[in-house]
Amino acid sequence: MEPVIIVLIILVVLVFIALIKTIQVIPQASAAIVERFGRYTRTLNAGLNIVVPFIDTIRNRIDLREQVVPFPPQPVITQDNLVVNIDTVIYYQVTDARAATYEVASYIQAIEQLTVTTLRNIIGGMDLERTLTSREEINAALRGVLDEATGKWGIRVNRVELKAIEPPTSIQDSMEKQMRADRDKRAAILTAEGTRQAAILTAEGEKQSQILRAEGEAKAAALRAEGEAQAVRTVFEAIHAGDADQKLLSYQYLQMLPKIAEGDANKLWIVPSEIGDALKGLSGAMGNMGPFGGGSGNDGGNSGNSGGNSDRQRREKPSID
Repeated sequence: MEPVIIVLIILVVLVFIALIKTIQVIPQASAAIVERFGRYTRTLNAGLNIVVPFIDTIRNRIDLREQVVPFPPQPVITQDNLVVNIDTVIYYQVTDARAATYEVASYIQAIEQLTVTTLRNIIGGMDLERTLTSREEINAALRGVLDEATGKWGIRVNRVELKAIEPPTSIQDSMEKQMRADRDKRAAILTAEGTRQAAILTAEGEKQSQILRAEGEAKAAALRAEGEAQAVRTVFEAIHAGDADQKLLSYQYLQMLPKIAEGDANKLWIVPSEIGDALKGLSGAMGNMGPFGGGSGNDGGNSGNSGGNSDRQRREKPSID
């Protein structure tokens, strides 16, 4: 009985193993390559699949999702003989599991080497400045070459990105100095432009201020002259309306003489000849005012004569104060 039990146990184990090998569950977004006696038979898609145990074997399971592979920095020589290190990132997806298994030994290594050689060809035709400013152009060129080459491998390259472009340390120092000099230059230009604009605005303000001041002074002078003319007309009309005699006119004339001499600019004052006639008229008026008017009138006449004589002497020889 014991050998029979052992045989039954072995048969149960073999059946269990056969069932396990017969039923293959493939996850979503995955594929499996089935070979029968070492030859490709079919590709298992996602879900439950039945294979012949001990005859069909699963050679490779491939992830069909988009993959991201960063490559280490690669030294590349530019057109102006400068060595730069470039980091690249490849976004790819397996579209044909059979081609990815049988058309290339290791598609990851093949993509990496193809990326390096293509990158050196592209960068070799650019100088450093263009390399640093043409990332989109380099990405597009890399993607075109990789997509064309990897199509027969069952690989689709979706994107190629340059993570970093690192020039030599000496070149970086020179670039920093150049950028600093450019920033200082722009700052100096902006400062000079601001100073120039401020000077222009200040000059414009002073010009407008002087124009407004001159206009104000002109209007004030015109109003002042108009007021004086109106005052003269008023006085003239009042005198004519009051029928003033010669005595009143002589008195007003003497009152106006000190005003004529007012002002810092009047360094020379010539006594007019009409002052004698005015004094005569005034003295005559005072002589008629009261009991002592006669003596005063004579004195006034003498004074008028002396004033006239003095006037004639001053006219003959001007006196400068």
